[in-house]
Amino acid sequence: QVRLVESGGGLVQAGGSLRLSCAASGRTFSIYAVGWFRQAPGKEREFVSALSRSGSSTNYADSVKGRFTISRDNAKNMVYLQMNSLKPEDTAVYYCAAERWGSVDADNINEYHNWGQGTQVTVSS
Repeated sequence: QVRLVESGGGLVQAGGSLRLSCAASGRTFSIYAVGWFRQAPGKEREFVSALSRSGSSTNYADSVKGRFTISRDNAKNMVYLQMNSLKPEDTAVYYCAAERWGSVDADNINEYHNWGQGTQVTVSS
């Protein structure tokens, strides 16, 4: 298992940028595939992006493709989500997730068993 803590959320105007960070504990972080999910009030938690164990393969939801970039630094046990050209519809609590021996193709919440507590992102119009 691994402990995950998100940070970097906040208030931003439409068209602006934010960089979310996820700090992971543990000695074997490199064997975990990682992902970002988000949940807006009254809606189901939805997939945003995923990254392979090595960081060489990425997967994005169509709604964020071309605007968001996921990356990781296994030496620092960190995962990042760079968010550009933000829209009001991006407003949500963003969660970092990880799965031991997971796949970059994992885009369902049931495929992850390690979760952070979330960080709020609010985009004003």
